[in-house]
Amino acid sequence: MAEHKVRVYRSEERFVREEQLAWKIAAVAADPVEVTDEVAAMVVNRVIDNAAVAAASLARGPVTAAREQATRHAPPSGRPGATVFGLPPATRVSPEWAAWANGVAVRELDFHDTFLAAEYSHPGDNIPPILAAAQHTGLGGRELLRGIATGYEIQVALVRAISLHKHRIDHIAHLGPSAAAGIGTALGLQTETIYQAVGQALHTTTTTRQSRKGEISSWKAYAPAFAGKIAVEAVDRAMRGQGAPSPIYEGEDGVIAWLLDGPQAQYVVGLPGPSEPKRGILDTYTKEHSAEYQSQALIDLARRLGPRLGDTLASVRSIVLHTSHHTHHVIGSGANDPQKYDPTASRETLDHSIPYILAVALQDRDWHHERSYTPERAARPDTVELWRKITTVEDPEWTRRYHATDPAEKAFGGRVVVTLADGSVVEDEIAVADAHPLGARPFGRPEYVAKFRRLAEGVVSTDEQDRFLDAAVRLPELRPDELGELTLVPDWPLPTSSAAGLF
Repeated sequence: MAEHKVRVYRSEERFVREEQLAWKIAAVAADPVEVTDEVAAMVVNRVIDNAAVAAASLARGPVTAAREQATRHAPPSGRPGATVFGLPPATRVSPEWAAWANGVAVRELDFHDTFLAAEYSHPGDNIPPILAAAQHTGLGGRELLRGIATGYEIQVALVRAISLHKHRIDHIAHLGPSAAAGIGTALGLQTETIYQAVGQALHTTTTTRQSRKGEISSWKAYAPAFAGKIAVEAVDRAMRGQGAPSPIYEGEDGVIAWLLDGPQAQYVVGLPGPSEPKRGILDTYTKEHSAEYQSQALIDLARRLGPRLGDTLASVRSIVLHTSHHTHHVIGSGANDPQKYDPTASRETLDHSIPYILAVALQDRDWHHERSYTPERAARPDTVELWRKITTVEDPEWTRRYHATDPAEKAFGGRVVVTLADGSVVEDEIAVADAHPLGARPFGRPEYVAKFRRLAEGVVSTDEQDRFLDAAVRLPELRPDELGELTLVPDWPLPTSSAAGLF
């Protein structure tokens, strides 16, 4: 792993392209190194994971709208186009719109993989645009596999090194460049072309975090899909010889100087050296529960605490979660968002409210991607009463562990202190989710398949599930004519939007 020092340069300073972070990202993407068997197996897992979540979201409003937008954009003459979740494999659309529709389907339930470090991310958001580009250009499974490995590698590297949320920039600013790089790898593009695509993708995906603050709307699912769509378009322009702002990261008026840590900023970004395998995906982890990642371990803890508390839940005086800075300030009471305690709040808002999630998980001793979020469930009087007794506080030790580089130290949980009406206290803590690689029940291939079966049940037939899984596990060997099998068709007619758009 090579460490690259990144800082801002004044316009009059000599700063060659080959030293720019965007070029170094492009060089990694252009490296023809093959994917290891371990990484290939994990790519297959994440393709299955994405499809599981997409299956469960096919009838939801945001996914329906995005799918309908995509169907209005046919592929150009002479190109096969790309598939869309929910539509037959023969129904193809232009690749940027397939990336859009599939990206929304994958992201809608907040239920796929994650990587947390200096920044937060959902690296599986790289898969829809890379897959769409691969299908559209007639690539096979080997090329797709290499592209996805690059997408994960670049996103993990950027997330480790550069915090966006500190400056209220949304995490899709790391996704645009990683997806563009992944597409460049899949297509076998030259470093120069990928460099221009990375710069364009970054420049056009630097947006604010308001999409995940206050009254959170369906745009939370659309934002990563937008970055994937932009990445496809950026690669297309770069292939036509069109350039990007340069230096995009380090320039005097660039992203770092004006949107991030400012003119004096310095970062160290670790990237694989020449011929070094891309292993970043192995440091990422998926979700067992449909909720923001920091709540995963706490749902598991609540399921453990629920039976211990039993009927005493009705006599709780207060519940305090001692946790990391991020959990407290983003999904906890430290966010100072009244919507996080509002029984009429949107699903997207409840998904980012750890007080709500703890209350429901304690009462139900379970979590469900639909039942746990219904308006009736959120408005239940005993739930509202318990919910409003739950607060969070930042604990420096949990913050330290959140940012730890040692996997054995790194933690995303916290300590729950329950004070009952009689003054007695019940407390417990958890470091990582049960499904985490270091958790009580780490996810392996059987767990990914079980999650897929569970979420696809009642949506697609068992035969269709079997067909998809057969294609997915053969991903590294798929022929170009087989890549279209990496989609799902439901058993019933899909709903349509209640309102018409422009297209």
